[in-house]
Amino acid sequence: MARIQPLDPPYDHDTADQLGKMMPPGVDPILFFRTIAKNLPMTAAMGTWANYELSRDLSLSFRDREILIDRTCALCGCEYEWGLHVAFFAEHAGLDPEQIASLTQGDAHDPCWTDERDRLLIRTADALHDNATIDTALHDQLRAEFADAQLLDIYMLCGWYHAISFTANAAGVALEPGAATFTDHSPA
Repeated sequence: MARIQPLDPPYDHDTADQLGKMMPPGVDPILFFRTIAKNLPMTAAMGTWANYELSRDLSLSFRDREILIDRTCALCGCEYEWGLHVAFFAEHAGLDPEQIASLTQGDAHDPCWTDERDRLLIRTADALHDNATIDTALHDQLRAEFADAQLLDIYMLCGWYHAISFTANAAGVALEPGAATFTDHSPA
């Protein structure tokens, strides 16, 4: 049940303009955007950062990005954002059903993770979620795999999706039609 009701069309000019910037042309705005649009200055500020996090300017690969987002949202219990990313991006990121289930309820040691880079990303998302930092050993392992710019993107991406998860969860944003659910991807 929504605690903050999303805006419904028709939107005033400023709201329509802002929502139009956040979605591909001709695509209706998602519930999360329609909810945060109740605070247009915040929405405009968020749009700038979100555009970076989801752009090609991000120093991480598409797969890296989606592993971090899916894991962070799952750890935060944000089925809304997790479900959108799994439904629309997991296949393109090369995430198979076992990996999606692991990102949701498993860990970096699950046998579906054969690439050390993937395991490092999961461990980093876990450490940041649990401790708000990483230890020296994990830092050293990350430094062997990622450049400084990538490390900064990893840390900020996890933090950004904590903020998205907190907001979607606390506002009670309903699941989008066609989005994945945690039960769709439970381990067998």
